[in-house]
Amino acid sequence: MALFEYFPNYVWNLSVSIAMESGAQIGEIIDMCAPIRDKAGKGEDAGTLDFMAEWVNKAETLIALAGEDETRGRGFSASAKLQRAALYLFTAERMQGHGHPGRAATYARARMCFDEAMALGKENCERVEVPIAGGTMPALYTRGIGEGRRPVVVYCNGLDSCKELLFWSKLPQALARRGISTLCVDQPGTGETLRLQNMPATPYAERWASKAVDWLIRQSDVDPARIGMTGISLGGHFAPRAVAFEPRFTCGAVWGANHNWAEVQQKRLRREGENPVPHYWAHVMWVFGASDMDDFHTRTADMHLNGTMERIKVPFLVTHGEKDRQISVDYAQQSYDQLTGSPRRELKIFTAREGGVEHVGADNMAFGRDYIADWFADCLGGHTA
Repeated sequence: MALFEYFPNYVWNLSVSIAMESGAQIGEIIDMCAPIRDKAGKGEDAGTLDFMAEWVNKAETLIALAGEDETRGRGFSASAKLQRAALYLFTAERMQGHGHPGRAATYARARMCFDEAMALGKENCERVEVPIAGGTMPALYTRGIGEGRRPVVVYCNGLDSCKELLFWSKLPQALARRGISTLCVDQPGTGETLRLQNMPATPYAERWASKAVDWLIRQSDVDPARIGMTGISLGGHFAPRAVAFEPRFTCGAVWGANHNWAEVQQKRLRREGENPVPHYWAHVMWVFGASDMDDFHTRTADMHLNGTMERIKVPFLVTHGEKDRQISVDYAQQSYDQLTGSPRRELKIFTAREGGVEHVGADNMAFGRDYIADWFADCLGGHTA
């Protein structure tokens, strides 16, 4: 199993595959990608404005069609179209460099479409704001099916995702079915927190993850003794770090190990491995609030988990795809080997037999989603059938 490789470069194919796994329609994908196929041959950074133009155009068509549904009282149909419109807009925005023309407006339109889609579709998704130092951490709260106080999982972004993409990964829905709630967060350095509040990422994830726990334990439907933590992609650094230093987390998991991201940057300087987004070095400097490359490497020197995994004293799951082209599968083994204090540690490598072999299962997210959901159900007292 592999990515849907329509373009001649990995970065564009990754964006398309993520969109497909998040709810895109293949016919719409072809409509958007066919006119720009030749542009991708000029490199991952070239042609991103053309990419945005095609994807925004399709989104605007869907928005208009959703409006027609609304006038006929067909809110569910309108919601479905608006969700795809939002997805295409978020994807288009994600492909642009920091400060590129139209990026801010595209992001604002995507958020508007998403919020309207959630309301029209009566989705199990509530927007909330978690107070953190210097501002707030916008989040999406999906409630587990059931009554009374329920377990909950904090779910964080990677380097270039947003809380809406976390929701579309369908892990919150899989957990809800198992009786577990989910808080998808735009932590510092991602989503709204970066774009609208200019709050950069930090290696020390416990600083904001602890605030998420503070918020959760005040909710009447949350069992404060059953709170887990997970993260996708670069969340494979943030989630273990949070679990190691925040004792109120009772278990954790990563969707893609990221044991030594600082070391990965040195490899990327040597052009070893693939990048996740175009305009990569400008992107990471923006995410970490760095003024130049030297400042970036200083700010990210602690983006590793050596000496951290050993501090985890609760059950912990490490998952990874065996053919991850961004983060070597060796890093998953390192994270697992250092979980020496965990009473229940597990390493799950997804292989070609099942799928999910690419970075965070971009070729097929179903297997990672279900495995992680079942893990949390086992650890937090949910149900798997």
